[in-house]
Formats: sequence, C-alpha cells, structure tokens
Amino acid sequence: MTITLASPTKPRSEDSFAITLAPLSLEEIYAKAEDPANGAVVVMSGMVRNQTDGKPVVALEYQAYEPMALRVFYQIAADIRDRWSDVNRVVIYHRIGRLQIGEISVLVAVGCPHRREAFDACQYAIDTLKHNAPVWKKEHWLDGSSSWVSIGACEAQGNNC
Repeated sequence: MTITLASPTKPRSEDSFAITLAPLSLEEIYAKAEDPANGAVVVMSGMVRNQTDGKPVVALEYQAYEPMALRVFYQIAADIRDRWSDVNRVVIYHRIGRLQIGEISVLVAVGCPHRREAFDACQYAIDTLKHNAPVWKKEHWLDGSSSWVSIGACEAQGNNC
C-alpha cells in the first residue's frame, strides 16, 4: 500500500484537499463530494476517542508536514482514479492542532456512480493516508503524560489508532 511520489501529481479541480486547524464539517465535505453523476457518496469520519488500549485519553494533538501530506493526498486521488475510473470526486481533509474527545480529526469522501466502488475507494484512501501521509499525533493521557505516535506506526502495530 506504499505509494511513491516520483513526480508531483496535480490535483483535479473537482477534488478537494486540506490540512487545517479549523474544525471539520461533515456537511461541507459531503457537499464537496456531490456530483449529479453520483449514485453514492461514502464518507469516513475519524474522531478522537476517549481511550487507547484501555488507557484514558483526554485529547489528541496532530502535526503534519503539510506540503508533503498534500502531495500524498493528491497521489491517493490519482491512484483511486487508476483503480476505480468511475470516481467523480475525492475529498480528503485532515485537522491539525489539539483536538478534544469527540472532535473529527480526518474526513475522507468519495463520490461515484456505484456504492461498491465508492466504499472501496474510500477505504483505500483512509488506509493509504494513515500509512503514507506525514501526519503525527500526540496522545494526552488522563494521568498528565503524553506521547507522540506516527499514524503509520499505529497501523503497522495493528492498533488502528
């Protein structure tokens, strides 16, 4: 699932990508994925949960190397279109900064004529993002301690952080 960024991929004008400090909106991302040719829009929303492996979490902090993360997002969209040529829209937004329990950290949406392709492409997008995008999170624990975790490392360990 590792992608290569040999040459910069240009995003399509109908797609949308961002790394942002602002809260993420399901409605906004869904609207960006809409297209009259779609029969399905699949949205994946990643949220801050209150525990990891049974240990109480009070907040998460995300950082990203934005220029490279956006290039990874663009490449994910290009790879999706190589595999699922009917895809009409790809939307990937990731939040950075300190997030509280229940806040949305990442939104991925794929609009497509058929649901199966939309589901598969959306799953590919989030899985590939988590393995390849230079995004890191710091877990803040109830006991006052904290630790940085690479999202890719989380996936490699099978934690699905």
